[in-house]
Amino acid sequence: MIPRLKPRLGWEEVFAPCKRDLSVRVFEDMFASTLNTQHAIAFPYGRSALWAMFKALGIENAEIVQPAYTCSVVAHATILSGNIPVFVDCTLDDYNMDLDQIARAITEKTRAVIPTHIFGCPMDVEAVTQIVRAAEKKFGHKIWIIQDCAHSFGAEWNGQAVVNAGDGALFGLGISKIITSIFGGMFSTDDDALAHTLRDYRDQHFRQPGWTKGPRRLLYLLAVYPAFWEPAYGLVYWLQEHTPLLNRLTKAYHLDDQIHFPPDHMEQMTRAEAAVGVAQLAKYESIIQRRRAIAEIYFQLDRGHPDFIFPPRIAGATYSHFAIRTPRKKVAMDFFAAHGVQLGELIEYSMPHHPAYLGYTQGKAFPNALLCSQSMINLPIHPGLTPGQIDKIASLFNQFAALERHP
Repeated sequence: MIPRLKPRLGWEEVFAPCKRDLSVRVFEDMFASTLNTQHAIAFPYGRSALWAMFKALGIENAEIVQPAYTCSVVAHATILSGNIPVFVDCTLDDYNMDLDQIARAITEKTRAVIPTHIFGCPMDVEAVTQIVRAAEKKFGHKIWIIQDCAHSFGAEWNGQAVVNAGDGALFGLGISKIITSIFGGMFSTDDDALAHTLRDYRDQHFRQPGWTKGPRRLLYLLAVYPAFWEPAYGLVYWLQEHTPLLNRLTKAYHLDDQIHFPPDHMEQMTRAEAAVGVAQLAKYESIIQRRRAIAEIYFQLDRGHPDFIFPPRIAGATYSHFAIRTPRKKVAMDFFAAHGVQLGELIEYSMPHHPAYLGYTQGKAFPNALLCSQSMINLPIHPGLTPGQIDKIASLFNQFAALERHP
C-alpha cells in the first residue's frame, strides 16, 4: 500500500549519530545557513519553541491572532503560556487566514500574529506586515509576527522566503514534516536580540535529556523504515484503522482533544536528533524540487467534476500536502484505500469548533474552517514516490473522477 506520507530516509540518517562532530549547535548553524536566516534555535518540538518565545519575551494574558484552520499545537502553546487565542477564519482560495479578518481581529491586547502557510501555500506576507505595522502605530506597542512554517519549508511570496518575513519563524521537525530530525523543532530569526533572548531562556529553563533518550529516538527512527515500507504498510494501515494500538503509541505527543504538551516538551533536543537533521538538510533542496515536480503532475489530473476543488497554483508553494476539497471525502478515501493508496485528511478539525476551545470563539462563526475540516483530502506527494506509484495515484484519481461524474 502507498502511504499518505513517508519521510525521505536513507542509510545516511542511520549512521549520522555515529559522527561525533555533529552536535545540536552544528545542526542549528546548518539549518540557518540552508534556509538563509541568521539564527536557528533548536527545541524538542515546534510548539515548545512558540511557548518559550512567549515566556522569554514576557508575553502573558495577551491576545495571539492565529488561524482557525491549522494544527492544534499553535493554540495549545498559546493557552499553556498563559495567553488567549484569537481565531481568524480561512479563505476558500488558499486556506490561509483571511487578510481582512486579521485586521479586524487585532486589538490593543494583541501581542502577536501567527500566519500559517497551510499545506505549503504561502500567505501574502507583505500584506500581513502592513496590517500589523498599521496596528502597532494605532495601539503604540510591538506586535510580533511569527511565521508558522511547519508546512512551508522553502515557500516564497513574490520571491521572498516567508521564513524571512516578520520577526521569526517556527518549524516542526517530526517524521511527517518536509525534513525531519525524528522529533524536534526549530525557531529561526534574523533578529540578533531575539535570538539571544530565546537561546538564553532555553538554556536556563529546558533541562538536558537523559542518557536513554537519544537511543530511544534512534530506535523510533529504525522502526520508521519498515513501518513505511510499501509491502508492509497495508498492515500498518489496518492497525491504524481497526485497532487502538497506534493511538496508544502516539497519543502522548499529539492529543488533539486536549490542551496538552508531550511529557518531554521541556527537554532539549538530543544530539542523535540533531545528527539526523544534518543528514536531512543535505537532501533539502532535492526534497523541495521533487514535491514541486509531483504537484505539477497532479495539476494535470481530471478536474472535470465540480465537487473537486484543487489547491491554488501559486509560484513559491512547496506542497507539504496536495490538498483537494470535496464533499465526498469518505467515499474518496475508501475508494483509494481499496486500490492500495492511502489518502491523507489533514487537517480534520477546526480550532474554534474543537471541544477544548469552544470558549474562545468570541461569538464569531468560522464557516470556512469548519467546511475545510470536513472536506479536505490530500494525495501522497512525498519525494520517495516512484514514477509508477505516481502514475497509479493519477490513474486512480481520474477513475474516481469519472465514476463521480457518471455514477
